[in-house]
Order: sequence, then structure tokens, then C-alpha cells
Amino acid sequence: MTATARTLRRVPRPRTWSVRASDVVALVLGNGLLIGAMWLRHGQAVELHSVSGILIAAGQLTALYGTYLVLLQLVLMSRSPWLDQVFGTDRVADLHRWVGFTGIMLLVAHGTFTTVGYGLAYGNGVTGELVTALATYPYVLMATAGMALFIAVGISSVRLARRRLSYETWYGIHLYAYLAIALAFMHQLAVGTDFISDPVARLYWIALYVIAGTLMLVFRFGQPVRLSLRHRLRVANVVEEAPGVVSIYVTGRDLDQLATRAGQWFRWRFLTADDWWRSHPFSLSAAPNGRFLRLTVKDIGDHTRTLQRLRIGTRVFAEGPYGNLTGARRTRPRVLMIAGGIGITPLRALLEELPAARGDLTLLYRAHREEDLVFRNELEQLSTLRGATVHYLVGGRGTPTLPGDPLAPGTLRRLVPDVAQRDVYICGPLSMMESVRRNLRALRVPASQIHFERFAF
Repeated sequence: MTATARTLRRVPRPRTWSVRASDVVALVLGNGLLIGAMWLRHGQAVELHSVSGILIAAGQLTALYGTYLVLLQLVLMSRSPWLDQVFGTDRVADLHRWVGFTGIMLLVAHGTFTTVGYGLAYGNGVTGELVTALATYPYVLMATAGMALFIAVGISSVRLARRRLSYETWYGIHLYAYLAIALAFMHQLAVGTDFISDPVARLYWIALYVIAGTLMLVFRFGQPVRLSLRHRLRVANVVEEAPGVVSIYVTGRDLDQLATRAGQWFRWRFLTADDWWRSHPFSLSAAPNGRFLRLTVKDIGDHTRTLQRLRIGTRVFAEGPYGNLTGARRTRPRVLMIAGGIGITPLRALLEELPAARGDLTLLYRAHREEDLVFRNELEQLSTLRGATVHYLVGGRGTPTLPGDPLAPGTLRRLVPDVAQRDVYICGPLSMMESVRRNLRALRVPASQIHFERFAF
């Protein structure tokens, strides 16, 4: 079973959304201003004549904005396709991380300011106020439990912790964020100024929760269930491509109606006894053709080894498609693709799918050894069929065959003289992509023409 340009059928494209980054920023900032205006409308600023009043007011504001950022977190976690289109998966992940850290810090500040402020106001001291609040008010205990869960999620997202945790452990810890949000909502419902004194503000906040929760339910859970039930995906074949590298062919019902593009990726769940609970993010390694989906997996440990031995007929649950490393971002007729190692997978699919005249497509494929080159026969076929140019940059840096950086600015200019007039798609190890981006900037390639995605949790 092969996937070449001859087998390509027309499949639907994912829906495009008439939303721009500026629209999203304006909506977020507008709601932020509205939240502050409602706080002022409720007369909270009149208490700013004393230290305790200032601290209590600071506690109220940090609670409101911390809660708002938590709800934004839900939206960012929802994998909504319009966010993916506007920002790209990796940028949404960056936003998710920093919005999360900021929200947690604001909620910690809320607890601190409020405890100290009321302690000063009633003369209880910090410890006395904290003990009184926990012992007297159940909603404070709920909020404290929710805060502890938020802090645990935040610690697991610190870069050092993420390196030590498997994806499954990290993901399991993050599931507690939903419980923390529920506890925060009950706390806000019980004592939140906006909920108690203003029906309009109460409806506004409930609407924010409902919108964020609906996006989560529809796109994070409903859409993947719908996709898998409709298309009934199964493993059709497992083919060795190189030592430790296999391609998994997935077939199903009505795949010619599955809207996806070359360059996108899915989260794959193979429903075996040992693997059903694990989600694996892999790009399509062949252009969508209406007959099968293909993903290619390298054995790098961390459960990828079990995928090398999947049985034919194994049921598959898929979430996606995600990512915008696609032809939709293209701005120029000519295209350069730069792959490193197994990063060839989405670029091989793009080489097959991108509309182009003969001579418009060039691929640079970096690998340390000849045996590490995946899809070499297919790339040769595609280069002939499409009139594309393929350069293999094989060998260790500093060896006689590659004495310098094979992707240095001078080398890129020599291999692709018109590189500044091309769109450039990059996929490979993070360090390689960062190096290539620096080299492209040195060649004055505009940032709008450089396309990449980082695949990390």
C-alpha cells in the first residue's frame, strides 16, 4: 500500500473561520475592562481609605481576574478549531501555559490579600483570620482545596517538572483542573460580590462559565467522539519504513468526507488492552486521499515501541485534525521544505499535496545516517512526478562529508538561491528548527514566510 500523487482524491478542507488574532485580543481585553467596570459599579472602590480596605479590594480584583484567566484557560484547552487556525497549536500551548501561571498567581494573591485584609479589619491577625475562615465558612474550605489543585497543576507545568513526567502523568494531573474550576465556581456563587448583589453581573459570569464549558465539551470531547463513531477507524496495515520506524495505515468508513489537510496531525488512541488510555500525537505522513490515513512512528521509547507491533483490525480513536503547518499558510508560489529526522512526516505529505508547477518545490532532508532516511523511495517517486528537487544532507556535523553546518545560511543560499522569495516549512527537532529559523532570518526571509510547529506538551 503506497500513497503517491496518483492515488490522491479530493477530500474536504477543514472549515476556515473569519476570525483574526486582533479580534480575539479585542474580545479578551473588552471583557477584562467590563469586569473592572462592574467592580467599580458595585462601589468597591469606596473602601480604599484604609490599608485593610486596599488589601480587601486587591483580593476582590485578583479573584475576578484570576477567575477570568481560568475560564480563558478552559477555552485554550478546548482545542477549538478557530483558535488553532488563528494562532496555531504551539502558540495556543504557549498562551495556555502563561495564562495558566498568571491565573494561579492571581488566585494565590487573592487568598493572601483577602486573609491579610480581613485579619487587619477585624483584628484577628493573619493566622486567626485564616483559621476562622476555614473553620466557619465551607466555601472558603472549597476554595482552598481548589487552590491546592491549581497549584499542583501549575507545578506539573513547570519546564523542569514536565521533563521528568510522562505525558500520561502530566495529563492526569491536569484533569484535576476541572475539579478546581468547579470548586472555584461554587465559591464564587456563594460569596462573589458580582453574584450576590447584581443579577446582571451574575448572568454575565454564568454565561462566561457556560461558553467556556460548552467549547470544551463540543471540541475537546464531542468532536472526537463524533469523528470516531462516524468513521469507525481501524488499523489496516503496519509497514516497516526504516529500522525502528513503521507506518500505520488506518482505514474507515467515509474517509473521503473527513476534512483534513496534509501537514495536520491527530491524537491517536489505539484501543488495545495496554494502550487504550494513551493519546499519541502524530502527523499524517501521506496526503489525505479518501481511502486511508497514514501516520509514521519512530521507536523512541515512552510507549512508541508498542505501536510497532499493532495488530491488524485494532480499533482507533482519533482527535483532530489539529495544526496549521499546511498549504493554507502559503504566501508564495515557490516552497522550500526543511526536514530533520522523523520530522519528514508532515513535509512528505505536503510534498504530495501542495499545488505547484514543476520546479517550485524543494526539499532538504537532514539525517545522520543513510539508514535514517525515511520514505526515500517515495520521495524519489514524488520528485519525479511533481518535478520537485530533493537534497539529502546526510552525516554527522564535523565529519569529512559534512564539515560544517549543513543548514547554515551559506549552504541554504547555495542550494536554494531564491530562498528569500519562498515559503519555508520546517519540521524536526526543536533545536534544529530554532537554528534554521535563525539562519533564515540571516538570509532576510520574512517571518510571514516561515512556517513551523513545535510538538511538545
